[in-house]
Amino acid sequence: MAQSLDIGHRAYVARIVQKIVDPAQAILSYQELVIEEVREAGPTDALPDLERVLCAARDLNALIRRFLDEEVPGGNGFTGHALLRHDLRTPMNAILGYSEMIIEDFADTLSPRTTGDISRIIHESRTLLQQMDAGTDISPFDLGEKSENGLDATIAANLARTIAARPSGLVEETARILVVDDSASNRDLLARRLGREGHAVVVASSGKEALRILGTQEFDLALADVLMPDMNGIELLGRLKSDAHLREIRVIMISGLKDDEAVIRCIEAGAEDYLQKPIDPILLRARITACLERSRWREREKRYLAQIEFEKDRADALLHAILPRQVVNRLADGEEVIADRIDMATIVFADIVNFTGFAARTPAAAVVRRLGDLFSRFDELADQYGVEKIKTIGDAYMAAAGLPDPRPDHALAAVAFSKALLAEMAKDIGPEPPLSLRIGINTGPVIAGLIGRKRFVYDVWGHTVNVASRMESYGIPGRIQVSQSTFEALGARFADAQQEVMEIRGIGKYTTYVLS
Repeated sequence: MAQSLDIGHRAYVARIVQKIVDPAQAILSYQELVIEEVREAGPTDALPDLERVLCAARDLNALIRRFLDEEVPGGNGFTGHALLRHDLRTPMNAILGYSEMIIEDFADTLSPRTTGDISRIIHESRTLLQQMDAGTDISPFDLGEKSENGLDATIAANLARTIAARPSGLVEETARILVVDDSASNRDLLARRLGREGHAVVVASSGKEALRILGTQEFDLALADVLMPDMNGIELLGRLKSDAHLREIRVIMISGLKDDEAVIRCIEAGAEDYLQKPIDPILLRARITACLERSRWREREKRYLAQIEFEKDRADALLHAILPRQVVNRLADGEEVIADRIDMATIVFADIVNFTGFAARTPAAAVVRRLGDLFSRFDELADQYGVEKIKTIGDAYMAAAGLPDPRPDHALAAVAFSKALLAEMAKDIGPEPPLSLRIGINTGPVIAGLIGRKRFVYDVWGHTVNVASRMESYGIPGRIQVSQSTFEALGARFADAQQEVMEIRGIGKYTTYVLS
């Protein structure tokens, strides 16, 4: 209970002190902003009076700091409270008087934001005067007693109870720690203290030695002195953070240098924390525990990000297996409607002859396995010949050349691909009965696009597609039948093709060619 009272009293003192310190610091900070704004936007005539307010604000803060340094450590009340209130009057009157005069004299030329900031300075000045006039009692109090400053006492008491109620069953994680300090006694004391807490400790007497050790051993954390002869701690920190293999090591800087610039520079350079000498063992333990906990969270985050990246890659691979690469890229760029009119492409339909009868007398697993193996080989051939697989329809395979990206030799590519399909079917020799293909090809304009939101598909439509389907259904097993437009697109290479004129349902008399 005595410890709780001590913590509660210190918190209470801090609460009361902040009621004096906060308004004074706010006055100074707002005044610095006001001067910056007036220097940029004017009116410059107001600057002399603004500088007087700034000087008074600095004097005010210096007076309060000096008073608190003398009075608060005793902890038995502000014995010089009346003197403080008297000494503050001079800077406070200057701040209030000049600020009110500036608003009155320059009301028409000050920006609204600057006027608002000066009004805040006046408000904070009056708040500080009211606080000083109300009295500042920081005498010891009992957690259960009512105080003149009841709310402040309650806040302090609540904090004391929170600090006193330490979580039970905490498991402090151990780590490999590198201690870098040019003082042998400091190295020894830190190594022994950390070793007693279960950490594995290695010491280095200089920054260069630390880098040599880090080149051969792995560490979770480094404690580095700032002031060292060969390489100061900030330079060592910079070397670590610039090395891809060492930048993940957490670094706590240690120094007897009580200088805000050093602290700021260390944090900017990537330090995890900054401790001043002499080091409080309890504070050191808390900082190391917090640092290791952040490292654990960072490792978890990296694992989660790696898992997310893995799942993203897997989803991308699946998407690329379903859709053309160009379509996937357009979706990634934000296109919501994928639709294109292709001026000239060649459509291929390949259908397995008598597959229905084969499926009726064959076990389902064998049917799916054989069809899957066959179409997988077709997919590989499509990639090889630069043909885009559109879809499978039962035991039929549909592909297109010249889309999504146009190519001038689309008809030749489609025929070469079709011949490769027939050759692949000829290899399909095994215990199962042989199968054959009937292939039809047509060339012309098509519409291509992505349809659906569930199990979506990239598909093609138009008269060209319908004619290609008819070329297949009216074709000959083991042969390739092409339309007049495809034959013309092929040129003289297939002059020996067998010409046929047939009656095609839905089209009428139509000239076709069976390729040799």
